[in-house]
Amino acid sequence: MSSLYGKLETDVEIKATPKQFHEVFSSRPHHLSNVSADNIKGVELHEGEWGMPGSVLFWNYYHDGEHKVAKTKIEAVDEEINSITFSILEGDLLKEYKTFTSTLVITPKGTGSNVHWILEYEKINEQVAHPETLAEFAKEISKDLDSHLTLSGKVELDVEIKATPAEFHEVFTNRPHHLSNVSGGNIQGVQLHEGEWGKVGSVIFLNYFHDGEPRVAKEVIEAVDVENNSITYRVIEGDLMKEYKNFLLTIQVTPKGTGSNVHWILEYEKISEEVAHPETLAQFVREVSEDLDKHLAPEE
Repeated sequence: MSSLYGKLETDVEIKATPKQFHEVFSSRPHHLSNVSADNIKGVELHEGEWGMPGSVLFWNYYHDGEHKVAKTKIEAVDEEINSITFSILEGDLLKEYKTFTSTLVITPKGTGSNVHWILEYEKINEQVAHPETLAEFAKEISKDLDSHLTLSGKVELDVEIKATPAEFHEVFTNRPHHLSNVSGGNIQGVQLHEGEWGKVGSVIFLNYFHDGEPRVAKEVIEAVDVENNSITYRVIEGDLMKEYKNFLLTIQVTPKGTGSNVHWILEYEKISEEVAHPETLAQFVREVSEDLDKHLAPEE
């Protein structure tokens, strides 16, 4: 084979599971700019669907001290062995290489995984260097993503209530400032800082009592679905941000028997492994839910 052809392989040991890591590169590569922002500036879907062979993605990235772009095609995806292969169609790499493909294969290793990168290429001439710096680039992204995955988590819980879904949802959407009247031991006050009650993009300020301390939180309403009685808040400032990089709370209320089920989802990214998962906050929202239900559907 010509000396213009080459293959570079490198391994990165991670704490995340193979499925977790593979799922981001196959189905959510556009999230990489959030977790490895120094390297990945953006990923856009140009053709097809995320994670499907034949789909075309456009990457903005920073490599070797320069902003660069690449249009890639997903050549193969194997969810069973957690592998994916991209080929370069256009972009900066094709100034030096006739062809370039990158393959990731993630396998279990100990309590975590091993990410095996394979870079296969054909240089346009002998003067072009082998892509060692790109292999290092791939390792950095892998480590950044692993840090994100191992620090991220989700806590879900259900609370059965007697009130209807619409009744419960309406308070959290349009009248959260009434919660201090019905769960005074937990919620001291809720104020509207920007926008309108119950409108996406609106900002509220919460005074609450948790883990034996008075605390505050500034939250923005990310999503509201009146038909499905759900609402999502993102915490943007306050005490939770001392321990978490990101924190989202979603409430969805569905009919159950003669009452309803309140499904809470707490999604978060801790600032370090020493930070506890928010189990006590899950108990907090359970108590608030039960207090509100007693108000909405008092015992006869």
